[in-house]
Amino acid sequence: MIVVRFADDAITGFEYEDDARRFLTDLRERFARFGLELHPDKTRLIQFGRHAAGWRKAHGLGKPETFTFLGFTHLCATSRKGHFWVRRVTDKKRMRAKLKGIKEELKRRRHQPVPVQRQWLRSVVLGHLNYYAVPGNTDAVASFRTQTTRH
Repeated sequence: MIVVRFADDAITGFEYEDDARRFLTDLRERFARFGLELHPDKTRLIQFGRHAAGWRKAHGLGKPETFTFLGFTHLCATSRKGHFWVRRVTDKKRMRAKLKGIKEELKRRRHQPVPVQRQWLRSVVLGHLNYYAVPGNTDAVASFRTQTTRH
């Protein structure tokens, strides 16, 4: 079992489906004791990992599902050498929302001198790059940078 947690969001990974189902049932019961429940849109079991693609292909189910966590969409991918890796790309909804927010903020700041606007925009783009510039996410990071400099 592997657990990744940030604030009130968490992901758990299991090698065997039976273990995952048992954990989910136990977690729902434990939450219910405290009057809590899991968010139905955010809670699901998916096949994910190095064996998921082969198993799903053998059963005619297509590619493994993806999931979004902490602003990234996580995908099952294969490296150029054929090794499995978890590819993380910027979540499209997050990117659109951020670009919209930047556009609104730039409109609000248009009375400021250009060097002040540039300094603010530079800090926003660098912050985005510091978080999202991970292996496999080059296209999304480049797209964000291009979109912020267009307007």
